[in-house]
Amino acid sequence: MTTWALAGKGGTGKTTLAALIIRGLVERGLGPVLAIDADPAANLHLALGMEMPLTVGEIREQMSQAAQAGQLGVGISRLDYLDHQVRMALEEGDHVDLLAMGRPEGQGCYCAANHLLREIIDNISRSYPFVVMDNEAGMEHISRRTTRDVDLLLLVSDPTVRGLRTAAQMVELAREVDVNVRDLRLVLNRVPGELPAPLQDELDTLGIPLVAQIPADPAINQLDALGEPLVGLLDDSPAWRAVQEMIAKLLAVAA
Repeated sequence: MTTWALAGKGGTGKTTLAALIIRGLVERGLGPVLAIDADPAANLHLALGMEMPLTVGEIREQMSQAAQAGQLGVGISRLDYLDHQVRMALEEGDHVDLLAMGRPEGQGCYCAANHLLREIIDNISRSYPFVVMDNEAGMEHISRRTTRDVDLLLLVSDPTVRGLRTAAQMVELAREVDVNVRDLRLVLNRVPGELPAPLQDELDTLGIPLVAQIPADPAINQLDALGEPLVGLLDDSPAWRAVQEMIAKLLAVAA
């Protein structure tokens, strides 16, 4: 199992890149892929052209309410109950299965269920050659160890100095929460052309390896406007070609 996670500030196109990476892995015969939507404002299913599944957060709340009401019974363990519910919630696609995390646990959470859910998600993930995880801006689910190990963390930034500095802050966040990230790379997304000198200077001093510059692509905006899946980009799409090249580079590094 190989886990790739995407993180970055809001509005940088993480979900678009996650969907295109999943498409690229599947087209290379590296599926089935487990897609994990770890953003509470879930929309990875739209980018993939799939239905929105019942979220893990909803399953956790159902478990909590049933436990408090004494309705779980003794005929099945909590682990088996949650495992069954999560597996039933997986939305199955063409060589892609989607799991949506939903709302992260907060204060007063049913912590026993959260511990079991982490174990269940880890076990499910082992059945897939690749796991691609689309995170919210603050890496909440990574920091809470929804996924315990990340082989590759892609920090996605827009082509701005502010975006790059936010990416640098997220590197520090990953260190503070002691996330086990084996490799970390930067992706510049929606690049309109040649980088201006101040941005290039910021990039040079950032200290994060740049793996790709994904060009701004009007075809993505058009699909978004029409509510069409982003995996439907045509093969001549500049963004899609750049993502393909990025995947090939990342797979070569990992080999």
